[in-house]
Amino acid sequence: MKQICDVCGYVYDPAQGDPSSGIKPGTAFEDLPDDWVCPTCGVGKGSFSPV
Repeated sequence: MKQICDVCGYVYDPAQGDPSSGIKPGTAFEDLPDDWVCPTCGVGKGSFSPV
């Protein structure tokens, strides 16, 4: 399930992952490391909501 950053609107798409942070495609949001942050604005996972 996609997740959107409540601060800046960045959308984390598990199908694409986050290559800039070394997150491979197919990685579910809940499987992201606890210290992962939004690549656009730097907030943590707690600032994301389901799309």
